[in-house]
Amino acid sequence: MIITSLLDTDLYKFTMMQVVLHHFPGAKVEYRFKCRNPGINLARFASEIREEVRGLCQLRFKEAELAYLRSMRFIKSDFIDFLGLFQLNEKYIDIVPQASGELEISIRGPWLHTILFEIPVLAIVNEVYFRNTQPQPDLAEGRRRLEAKIEQLQGEGLEDLKIADYGTRRRFSKEWHEEVLRTLAARLGAVTPGAPVTERQPQLAGTSNVLYAMKLGLIPLGTMAHEYLQACQALGPRLRDSQTYGFEMWAREYRGDLGITLSDVYGMDAFLRDYDLYFCKLFDGARHDSGDPFQWGERMIAHYIANRVDPRTKTLIFSDSLTMPRTIELYRQFRGRCILAFGIGTNLTNDLGYEPLQIVIKMIRCNGQPVAKLSDTPSKNMCEDEKYLAYLRQVFQIEQPAA
Repeated sequence: MIITSLLDTDLYKFTMMQVVLHHFPGAKVEYRFKCRNPGINLARFASEIREEVRGLCQLRFKEAELAYLRSMRFIKSDFIDFLGLFQLNEKYIDIVPQASGELEISIRGPWLHTILFEIPVLAIVNEVYFRNTQPQPDLAEGRRRLEAKIEQLQGEGLEDLKIADYGTRRRFSKEWHEEVLRTLAARLGAVTPGAPVTERQPQLAGTSNVLYAMKLGLIPLGTMAHEYLQACQALGPRLRDSQTYGFEMWAREYRGDLGITLSDVYGMDAFLRDYDLYFCKLFDGARHDSGDPFQWGERMIAHYIANRVDPRTKTLIFSDSLTMPRTIELYRQFRGRCILAFGIGTNLTNDLGYEPLQIVIKMIRCNGQPVAKLSDTPSKNMCEDEKYLAYLRQVFQIEQPAA
């Protein structure tokens, strides 16, 4: 089986799931799969993907895995007790091949019982696709490309540049994912809990993947994803206040831990309108995931300064389709002006010379009402209700993008 552990997912799935357990245990949601690559026939792999998902739904958390989660200071004991009983249920996911060659995957059910589907299902789709289309992968080319990235990172003046792996959902395979992490940790040095300060600092900050963090002694990284703030459109008291409501509920749960906000559920303009002095001081920083990263970074720094907050005390995380040259360019523009972090996904875990799949699973409904993401990159928008999208733009004063 491709997925052999429920820890083989991103940390932010657990941090969001804990908030759901404590604050929204009755929420009902719907997710929808989308492949952005034109002309890709995934329908022919439907039965194989379905069989892998069936295996995923047989998994339970092992005691060692629960103990690892319990060791994280922000994970609470009642959540661990819940996970000890948890199992994904196949009845909540439908995988239907279409005559067009597209694959329809929909997930419907209680948020608490469906939130862990997204990352392993995407990893399954990727690995099934590539093991069928590239049965003898060019691992030598993948290693050559990885070596080139490492050499770039070890360039002069980049000693303080740290990267993190965010590549679980679109990895070529789980075996390749582990090899990449082991290579990076060996060549770059990895930040580990309680590690002593050395002359050359490690450049691998950690990984979003909880299983490999546990297995390889890396730091697990992650806070919130778009689905959390999207769900708040249906769960908060008023749509206009849904973003601030999401931030406040997060702070209530974590009391200062996991203090990175996501800035592009309603676009940067709407984010900055809500991200006032209170939130500037309350949260540690923000994560970029769409739009021009250089403009975003400059706007964030200017916003902190306008609110009398020293941007050098705040963290800016860049995580949108990063390559090594782009990462280095961003580092050079912003170093010394803020605390920097870089999460690299597909370009780390699926760069063997083949076109990666651009696949996502996004929440489209919560408690029976549409929810949406109005990204700073219009192609990343995902909502099936145009009337709701128009209403959301009106409420958050977002201009309709040019046709």
